[in-house]
Amino acid sequence: MYDSTNLNVVTISQDPTEKSVILTFDDGPGRFLPQILDVLKQEQVPAVFFWQSRLLYPKRPWKRVLSEGHLIGTHTTKHINLEKLTYDEQYQEVKNSVMAIEKVTGTRVKYFRPPFGRFNNDTIKAAKKLSLTPVIWRVASMDWELKDNPEQILNNIVENLEDGAVILLHELKQTLDVLPRLIDAIREKGYNFKLL
Repeated sequence: MYDSTNLNVVTISQDPTEKSVILTFDDGPGRFLPQILDVLKQEQVPAVFFWQSRLLYPKRPWKRVLSEGHLIGTHTTKHINLEKLTYDEQYQEVKNSVMAIEKVTGTRVKYFRPPFGRFNNDTIKAAKKLSLTPVIWRVASMDWELKDNPEQILNNIVENLEDGAVILLHELKQTLDVLPRLIDAIREKGYNFKLL
C-alpha cells in the first residue's frame, strides 16, 4: 500500500458510480507491450501507461495503445529521482518528456508519474505549471522484485484491493504472465476497470 496526503496527487479515484480500480503500467514502452495489449484487448480492460520518453520511438505500438482506449502519461525522460533535482531541473526533465511524447503521438499528455513515487513541492509546482496531474498508486504489485515468484504479484494486489485504487504494474515478463489471472481475480472481487 502507498498513500499520499498531498491533495495534488492522485492515488485513488473518487467515482461513486461503480466499484472499480485503475491499472497502470510503468517504465515502457518495452518489448512486452504488444502482449500486454493483447491481454487487455481480449479482457476489454483499459489501462494507463506511464512511459519514459527516451524509450518512445515512432515504431513502438503507441498508435495501438491510443486506438484501443488506453492513456499515455509521462514517467519523465530517463527515470531519475526528481527529489534530487532543483526546481528548474525537474521542470525541464518533465517538460522535455511531455514534449517528446506529444511530438510522437500528437496527443496531449495530462498525467505524470514521478519515478520511484518520489516527489517534493518543486515536483508539484512543475507539474502544475505544465498542467499535469501527478498520479502515484494505492496498491503496488512489487512485480519488479518478483521475477521468480509471479504468484506473489497476484497476491500483493488482490489482498490489498479497495475501491478506486490505482494499481502499480510494470511492462515486465512476470507481470504479463499473471495478467489474465490478475484481471479475473479482480473481477471475482466485484471490481470493474476504469481510466483516470
